[in-house]
Amino acid sequence: MTQTTPPPLYAAQEPVFPRKVSGKFRRLKWWIMLVTLGIYYLMPWIRWDRGPNLPDQAVLLDMAGRRFYFFWIEIWPHEFYFVAGLLVMAGLGLFLFTSALGRVWCGYTCPQTVWTDLFILVERWVEGDRNARVRLWKAKWDFHKWRLRLTKWAIWLGIAMATGGAWVFYFTDAPTLARDLLRFDAHPIAYATIAVLTATTFIFGGFLREQVCIYMCPWPRIQAAMMDPDTITVAYRGWRGEPRGKHRKAAQAADAAPRGDCIDCMACVNVCPMGIDIRDGQQMECITCALCIDACDDVMDKIGKPRGLIDYLALSDEPAERAGAAPKPVWKHILRPRTLFYTALWSLVGIGLIYALFMRSDIELAVSPLRNPTYVTLSDGSIRNIYDVRMRNKHAEARVFRLSVTAETGVQLQLEGHEEGRSILVPADKTFMQRVYVTAPRLDPAATLARSDIRIWVEDTATGTRASQATTFNGKAE
Repeated sequence: MTQTTPPPLYAAQEPVFPRKVSGKFRRLKWWIMLVTLGIYYLMPWIRWDRGPNLPDQAVLLDMAGRRFYFFWIEIWPHEFYFVAGLLVMAGLGLFLFTSALGRVWCGYTCPQTVWTDLFILVERWVEGDRNARVRLWKAKWDFHKWRLRLTKWAIWLGIAMATGGAWVFYFTDAPTLARDLLRFDAHPIAYATIAVLTATTFIFGGFLREQVCIYMCPWPRIQAAMMDPDTITVAYRGWRGEPRGKHRKAAQAADAAPRGDCIDCMACVNVCPMGIDIRDGQQMECITCALCIDACDDVMDKIGKPRGLIDYLALSDEPAERAGAAPKPVWKHILRPRTLFYTALWSLVGIGLIYALFMRSDIELAVSPLRNPTYVTLSDGSIRNIYDVRMRNKHAEARVFRLSVTAETGVQLQLEGHEEGRSILVPADKTFMQRVYVTAPRLDPAATLARSDIRIWVEDTATGTRASQATTFNGKAE
């Protein structure tokens, strides 16, 4: 019995040197890179006036204050469901776009793709286009090679440091942190975070480009369940391009074998940042960046053939196109049960989050009964229960809150430290805890029953807004 050696699970990295290409998809990628990097680097510096005693940074993840600020939206710790909802929407959005248009996220907006594009741009600017970089790769390590490599690495390192620096600015006031960083007065965590992100950006974007997408990212393996023959993705029209070969005059003779439109120029392979040949069919490594489309269209223009040999298309259209018929309209591929289902789910989650955002109250309270002891018998025979009431004032200024209690019995409410009155000043944008005593007279039904239902209310005296929470009153059962 012969034994076969199992195939390796990891292939040694082969350097990929993408050639410069121009076209509509390359221009689209440039614009997306400018917009996404501009948002990432500039967002922490945008100011937003929220009033006194509140941060004026438009987007801020205030971990110390346990708050998330996004322009006019303020998310409190107990409202983490908004963050969870956004993550669910992001996941459904990935499913939707992948089932409709393939890996457009990977090809255009994934951070690994965006920073790799930027690093390749720097590499091409310093070392030259594909052929020059290939020659430099094979050349001996002399002064010229060291000079180019050190120049390229220095620029990469600057970009990587800016990337890590921009990230930490989202977690504290950006101008203050920038000043502290330059003075070496910042917290060690800030320096450590910048160092880690600098190293990962430098290594992933500069040296492990396609390796990250192939081996580290799980999405190439998940996408197979998201795509089907109706998905619009980058593909090669083999029925039009094969058999491939050079279009020489001899090949056009009457006795020569017919040729397809593909002249086997390798332009699609040379521009691919993943180093694959799209003509081999659908592959896990393909990120559908469409640069091969631009390269192939340019070649088709030069040899007088129609564009679209490599294009965004649905594989289910192959039989019709082979027969010379027109493919189905794009909208029929996109609007199908799977994508409509994802769209409906995505919309429902979004509508729910918007409803919860605009319907939430500016004041809230949480009531926690003290259970040790469950009740106290006073000298006159009345029964007292003790509660901790946490009042949350989401306004930018301090507000006077009035507390009250409602029940079917004659229980009375009193604030600890406030012998007269039931009003208290709650600081702006804070959660304030107040101990509350609820007392039932000796002959009141609540004093003789084991449990009675009551409701504690809080009212904003400035606006009349009210909030409440139901709880129980423990009596001395007889």
